Amino acid sequence: MQTLALTDDEISAWLRLISTRGTGSIAIRRLLGVYGLPQYIFKQSQAALAQVVGAKLAEALKHVNSERLAKQVARVRNWMMIAGNHFVTLADPTYPRMLLEIADPPALLYVKGRLELLHAPSLAIVGSRHGTPQGLANAKQLAHTLAHAGLTIVSGLALGIDGAAHRGALDSPCSTIAVAGTGIDLVYPARHHALAHEIAAQGALVSEWPLSTNARAQHFPQRNRLIAGLTQGVLVVEAALQSGSLITARLAGEMGREVFALPGSIHSPLAKGCHRLIKEGAKLVECAQDILDEIRHKGPLSATISAKDHTDSTQEMPSLSAQPIAIYHPPQPHMHHNLNRSEHNSEVARIISPANTLQTNDMPATLDANAHCVLAALNYDPTSLELLAARTKLNSAILQATLLQLELSGWITALPGGRVERIQRDAASC
Repeated sequence: MQTLALTDDEISAWLRLISTRGTGSIAIRRLLGVYGLPQYIFKQSQAALAQVVGAKLAEALKHVNSERLAKQVARVRNWMMIAGNHFVTLADPTYPRMLLEIADPPALLYVKGRLELLHAPSLAIVGSRHGTPQGLANAKQLAHTLAHAGLTIVSGLALGIDGAAHRGALDSPCSTIAVAGTGIDLVYPARHHALAHEIAAQGALVSEWPLSTNARAQHFPQRNRLIAGLTQGVLVVEAALQSGSLITARLAGEMGREVFALPGSIHSPLAKGCHRLIKEGAKLVECAQDILDEIRHKGPLSATISAKDHTDSTQEMPSLSAQPIAIYHPPQPHMHHNLNRSEHNSEVARIISPANTLQTNDMPATLDANAHCVLAALNYDPTSLELLAARTKLNSAILQATLLQLELSGWITALPGGRVERIQRDAASC
């Protein structure tokens, strides 16, 4: 699958159109609807443009910084020369059909990897950046099963559930699509640099932002609309009530996509968002088959993306060293004007052990490091001591002593069969 071959003048016209201040999705579609292609838009008089989009925007469209635009075109052209990189416009036959159905499809998409995946039946899997060990395992296993059943898995490359979903689907012919909130030549968060390279080689990276665009808080809701728009449905795995994943689910519902949610313990803060979605009509998911049964009503899955297609596609990709993707390092907090503190803290890469993946606000300051490690590794569902020992890497004596400390402090409860469960201490105040 190949995109249209564009001249530098055509690339320039597209870049000029989307970079003109005030040209939102509605104005761009209106202009394209009247004049066809961007190069014809800029041949019109200011008076003619004013009749379509108003005097203020018409005046902006007639002004251009030629030197700056020429540099943008050169950068895009150089990027397009790398095998596997695609510059996809609204006028291109390879533009994803699903995105054409949403209210505000982006005029341009930058795609790195397997372009055909953007036309395959797909499911978004999203959730908390601070998923529990069981939540991460659920996301990875569901993604693996669904991808091997014919669904391309779409997510946002964030820490936590997103990353687990991408990894679960990578080895499938249907693979995975990561929708970025930065320019496609940057990776954010930095911890997913290696994962982004794997996705570029085996799946696809997608961004609507110009090359080298840094992360900004407002980019992530816009990224979420693309995640929802590309897919037949959205599955939420672990989400707090204020989670951005609920935005993705809401957008999916407004677009007429299926919305699924994985239930959890009534004591878990990360189950409350999923439970709210279920109360509001999302389909409760207990296994991958629940999703497949719903999606298959919409049409056949990606049987056409065979293992051979996957092999042929990846063989065309050059080595990763020939496709550099930079790591985006956010500015220091006092310089970080465009990204709010909570978004900054949740996205910035941190070197932490798997046992410390869960970061919650209710971690007790009075407990020692081993207790913190155990709490981070515990789910709000019954967990066996064997599994807990594997997650924490604590020896038996230390683990037993730590569990006793947590039980006496009221943080966990012991269950029959050698299992323990974390307690939500403020469960009475739902």
